[in-house]
Amino acid sequence: VRRHREIHVVMGNEACDLDSTVSALALAFFLAKVRLARWPGDKGWLGGRLTGCHPPPPQTSPAPKATFIPVLNIPRADFALRTETTFLLREQGIPTTSLIFRDEIDLGGLHRAGLLSLTLVDHHVLPGADAALEEAVVEVLDHRPLERDRAPSCQVTAEPVGSCATLVTERIAQGPPGVLDRPTAALLHGTILLDCVNLSPAAGKVTPRDVACVSLLEERFPELPARDAVFEALQAAKFDVSGLTTEQMLRKDLKVLSSDELALAVSAIYVDLETFLRRPGLLQDLDAFCQARGYAGLVAMTISFNERNEPSRQLAVYSRRETLRSAVCRALEEATAPSLHLQPLLSPWSCVGTYAQGNALASRKKVLPILRAAL
Repeated sequence: VRRHREIHVVMGNEACDLDSTVSALALAFFLAKVRLARWPGDKGWLGGRLTGCHPPPPQTSPAPKATFIPVLNIPRADFALRTETTFLLREQGIPTTSLIFRDEIDLGGLHRAGLLSLTLVDHHVLPGADAALEEAVVEVLDHRPLERDRAPSCQVTAEPVGSCATLVTERIAQGPPGVLDRPTAALLHGTILLDCVNLSPAAGKVTPRDVACVSLLEERFPELPARDAVFEALQAAKFDVSGLTTEQMLRKDLKVLSSDELALAVSAIYVDLETFLRRPGLLQDLDAFCQARGYAGLVAMTISFNERNEPSRQLAVYSRRETLRSAVCRALEEATAPSLHLQPLLSPWSCVGTYAQGNALASRKKVLPILRAAL
């Protein structure tokens, strides 16, 4: 702000999973690389189109003022919980010290100074606390159904693919040759494989575009490790919660839904429900987690995989407010878009409703709209 320098931030969602992180890093890297390039065709110069600037002079002129910065949408202290992300970045020689986290940049101050442009990847709706930043959003890349319209000046790409990294890969592939390097390709390759469960149709996530992008990355960089080896290493890192407390498990992959009256936490849990419920002091930990953060309740969505990479899903709905717990349980039981095919399980506590989820293809992405409507 003191130097009056324009900043174009590329930022993923608050869960800051591997897809959000890699999508932000790779797209910001790409935009920074091509900001001086004139774009072929009738769409003009990409950097100018995204920031609302006119195309720059020829490449011998100074760079546009805006600096492209990827921001990881969590505090730095929480990054250690993203075990698959820390693993993949370490494998590619990217030090944590080179990353910028949400608590290390004043987006509000930049926006108030008129210096912020914001590209959202792997989400398209900012949480209520960031509502003031909405007018700075100039582009969205997401693989979820759109929940709101954007201003005509905002470029929106919302496509039902398995991984947002697929959309980023497509964008980079359409750009100038030579921009994509091997570390970035390895990050995108691993992310798509993990998101799409090693391109397994049984998991219900992969699309032909995801497969095409993995193939494209492998064609350009034949030295990339085999798919099975990449997926198994990342899957092992993601599901390694052995050293985490219950509070850390709940924060590891957390979404928060808010209404005017209350907030509901939705955590992805990477062990089966029985193992989770057997954790010592679990009920006290759930109480403490929600009270400390002002959550009225919590939905824990557990996921585990068999040897054929087929997912198994279960649900736990916790709240000390009986009316809220009943409303959330009823919404999940009666949902039709999609139907979750829930089967009630015996719960050890009256304040926790537990279910086996017969529709194992209904990921959290598909359950969140049901919960949002219930609120």
